Amino acid sequence: MSFKVAFIGAGSIGFTRGLLRDLLSVKEFSDIEVAFTDINEHNLDMVTELCQRDIQENGLSIRIQATTDRREALKDAKYVICTIRVGGLEAFATDVDIPLQYGVDQCVGDTLCAGGIMYGQRGIAEMLSICKDIREVAAKDVLLLNYANPMAMLTWACNKYGGVRTIGLCHGVQGGHSQIAEAFGLKKEEVDIICAGINHQTWYISIRHNGEDLTDKLLEAFEQHPDFSRTEKVRIDMLRRFGYYSTESNGHLSEYVPWYRKRPEEIMDWIDLGSWINGETGGYLRVCTEGRNWFETDFPNWMKEPALEFKTEERSEEHGSYIIEGLETGRVYRGHFNVINRGIISNLPDDAIIEAPGYVDGNGISMPHVGDLPLGPAAVCNVSISVQRLAVEAAVNGDDKLLRQAFMMDPLVGAVCNPPEIWQMVDDMLIAQEAWLPQYAEAIAAAKERQASNERIPTREGYAGAARQHVKTVDEMMEDREAANKNAREADKGKDRALQE
Repeated sequence: MSFKVAFIGAGSIGFTRGLLRDLLSVKEFSDIEVAFTDINEHNLDMVTELCQRDIQENGLSIRIQATTDRREALKDAKYVICTIRVGGLEAFATDVDIPLQYGVDQCVGDTLCAGGIMYGQRGIAEMLSICKDIREVAAKDVLLLNYANPMAMLTWACNKYGGVRTIGLCHGVQGGHSQIAEAFGLKKEEVDIICAGINHQTWYISIRHNGEDLTDKLLEAFEQHPDFSRTEKVRIDMLRRFGYYSTESNGHLSEYVPWYRKRPEEIMDWIDLGSWINGETGGYLRVCTEGRNWFETDFPNWMKEPALEFKTEERSEEHGSYIIEGLETGRVYRGHFNVINRGIISNLPDDAIIEAPGYVDGNGISMPHVGDLPLGPAAVCNVSISVQRLAVEAAVNGDDKLLRQAFMMDPLVGAVCNPPEIWQMVDDMLIAQEAWLPQYAEAIAAAKERQASNERIPTREGYAGAARQHVKTVDEMMEDREAANKNAREADKGKDRALQE
């Protein structure tokens, strides 16, 4: 069995090495073709060297094709795995720091809110370019598996405007599933769930154990849990008020809705600083920065460590390899996938990208009909979908009016800022991110004129937010090499949140 898999953004060590291990743990895939591509040749070389060593140590003869020429990597690929971060950490810093000057305090900023909207503007422009290359040089039946955020926006653009069949993949459902099982004192495999909604706002609408419905008992279980009662206050409050648990972490969820981060003096009431993912200001930017700096410095030591083992029991819970396995071998896999709705969830828009249960086998990817979400969770999702739709259309057309409307409709931005502040914030962000926003050339020129000639609305210059933490130096990370290595190598940097306290 042979086919080609291309990784775009392969310089991302957290995703690339783990996903490759998952894929090559399937015994039938020992002769597949693998291509890596990235715009950062230095990172690409390091990750390729590490992954090639893993392959050789596992006795496989696969030779990674590593190139900065994306079209060469995509040539004849049947599967494309995308893990790009357009603008890197430089642009990411502006996603967090500029909104902070206006009082918009984000923990992550890569899915919704001001940071997520701008991340989408950069990402969609590049994803459409990637789709053009895929259409022209990849295999005709190619499948794009997108791990890049903002998940819904990018997947929406690829399917509607990119002309490439695209499935969005995330590990949020798996993480919450594990938490629910722990809250009940059960093993994960003993708890069956149905989870549906939109990425990062997917809801566990059914929780069953041995035929018993535990959904209505979940609030009490979380309130009594010694860890979750302290670290998941936002998620528990949403569970209390909407009746269902949401997939995304405390910090993520707090920036998607208007209630928990709009008053700086109240933010600490809802978050916990034992782990960044529980709500730290700019927490994801911090751990990504630390992880990059650690990997670049400590890479020679990584090459001295034992190789990853390509074994079934070592595979992660990331969906990608299981989807490819199901399609190629016919083995049935059940997961949660981000796809065009088309009636799967009845009371969400048909054109939206929803996240819902799906099955994969030799016949393809099948998405069962879920029906209506409960009204409250559906209302939360519909607000976010409106923002996503505006942001996608803005990015595709370079329409800064739609972009500003997306900012205004965003729940947290709208709760914190008035319209003139939002207009100025968008100008600031467009100018700061000019290098990655070719579609906004005219809008950026106009923004520069306004910035030079108009009296500025006062902002909180240098404001660090309610819960900003120090970015560790490499020397400081040396004090706990195990923690530094874990942070750098994990795709899910909040996976072991309880262990970080």
